[in-house]
Amino acid sequence: MKIDKILNEIDEQGDAHVGSSAQTPIREDAFELSDIEKVALINKDVKHIMETLGLDLTDDSLKGTPQRVAKMFVNEIFAGLNPDKKPIASTFENKYKYGEMLVEKNITVYSTCEHHLLPIVGKAHVAYISKGRVIGLSKMNRIVDYFAKRPQVQERMTMQIVQELQKALGTPDVACVVDAKHLCVNSRGIRDIDSSTVTSEFGGAFKEQSVKREFLDYIKLDTSF
Repeated sequence: MKIDKILNEIDEQGDAHVGSSAQTPIREDAFELSDIEKVALINKDVKHIMETLGLDLTDDSLKGTPQRVAKMFVNEIFAGLNPDKKPIASTFENKYKYGEMLVEKNITVYSTCEHHLLPIVGKAHVAYISKGRVIGLSKMNRIVDYFAKRPQVQERMTMQIVQELQKALGTPDVACVVDAKHLCVNSRGIRDIDSSTVTSEFGGAFKEQSVKREFLDYIKLDTSF
């Protein structure tokens, strides 16, 4: 049977960290339904899952859970799937001629593993060297947050952050390092609560060892205030 083949393929994949491409796999009809319609449908699906698990949805503590989960999926943790919510990456002329590296470090990352739909929690460190344009600091945080708020593979997210900033700034000289804990590793499977995953993407000048080292040294700095 076809379903048996699919289940066997999933079992064989196991916990393998598989990613299909640098682009999030989204269907062409992904936005034909409104957010309200999506919430209504997901509400029914979550209710079905909970009932299948044997939970009593007439209980006061549980009866609102399907609606809460549906709204959370659409409006919060997967909001980055919606291109209408993509931050406007406004840039400005570098009138003060700042020519050194700019680093925005310790950007909080809350994402979701697309293999088990469990949280990915960590920090992103982003840097660029201006080629005539600069970007508002908060925009860097918002770009990270936008790509984090979707089912993700950490490698893909790291690449997407760099590619978006390269496009906005008109320079290849962008870098990103992400250090995050995956609850699919920490809370299930091997249940290794201490491990974290580090990914990086270095573009343009950041491929040079001296520039890369400078960036990595900056993100080691103690910035406790």
